[in-house]
Amino acid sequence: MELVRGLHNLRPQHRGCVLTIGKFDGVHRGHQAVLANVKAQAEALSLPATVMVFEPHPEEVFTPDTAPARLSPLREKYLLLKRQGVDRLVAVQFNRAFASQSAGTFVKSLLVDKLGVKFLVVGDDFRFGRGREGDFEMLEAAGREHGFRVVSTQSYRMHDHRISSTAVRDALDSGDFAHAHEMLGRPFSIRGRVVHGEKKGRTIGFPTANVLLKRCRSPLKGVFAVRVDIDGQPFKGVANVGSRPTVGGQRSQLEVHLFDFSEDIYGRSIDVYPVAKLRDEKKFASFEVLKNQIEDDAREARALLGA
Repeated sequence: MELVRGLHNLRPQHRGCVLTIGKFDGVHRGHQAVLANVKAQAEALSLPATVMVFEPHPEEVFTPDTAPARLSPLREKYLLLKRQGVDRLVAVQFNRAFASQSAGTFVKSLLVDKLGVKFLVVGDDFRFGRGREGDFEMLEAAGREHGFRVVSTQSYRMHDHRISSTAVRDALDSGDFAHAHEMLGRPFSIRGRVVHGEKKGRTIGFPTANVLLKRCRSPLKGVFAVRVDIDGQPFKGVANVGSRPTVGGQRSQLEVHLFDFSEDIYGRSIDVYPVAKLRDEKKFASFEVLKNQIEDDAREARALLGA
């Protein structure tokens, strides 16, 4: 799958496509249903199936303190869309300057002139342009003028509940990983590269693999029993997602203690799958009290995982 990162990288060969626009956060089964329709239309028209996303998400620019937690950062989103058979991903840098352009400029300059859209799939609540002045009806009118068809994404339902990124976040937040799995069509995981930490865990017999979370907010927070994949090899462990308040931590990160494991995995990518939430993160009175709690967490995680 081709990645076009930034509008300045669009070239004449990118004109002509079947396009859908959205966040596609998590690429859940609702998104997958939309993408299947986009692919079918692209095949019928012999055009590339193209997805446009905005990076960062608009809420992360305008209201970062209340922006929804990310289910999938761009790299992971790319891999998930590729798995769905998308031909091209256009990642548009979203900033205040881009948001200030008129809706008409967005349509004519980007959709018509640069992308040559022939078929457009968007949600009927999609808004765009300065002051969110553009809407679905405007796109339909533009399509009639410029010769492209516009259709709405239809809500995809499972057990009479609409699948959405918000519903997935709610399931993860409540520790209902089975329901999140059902909506995503796969188990939720956090993927990242292991970096050097402060190495305080090894002083109490609990060395951890540390992964920085490249999200404004993580959809998980707390302590979890986890399964971990390292280069296709499965392991079990206990993980903390948070800022580590007991040791004065500031940035949010993922710390994983792998059971019966002693390899050096710095610089390697790991996939961490939460299985059960054990407790919320909290600040303990001392490092010694924290150590005792970690021992309890590890015992509970081992029991849950059959480790």
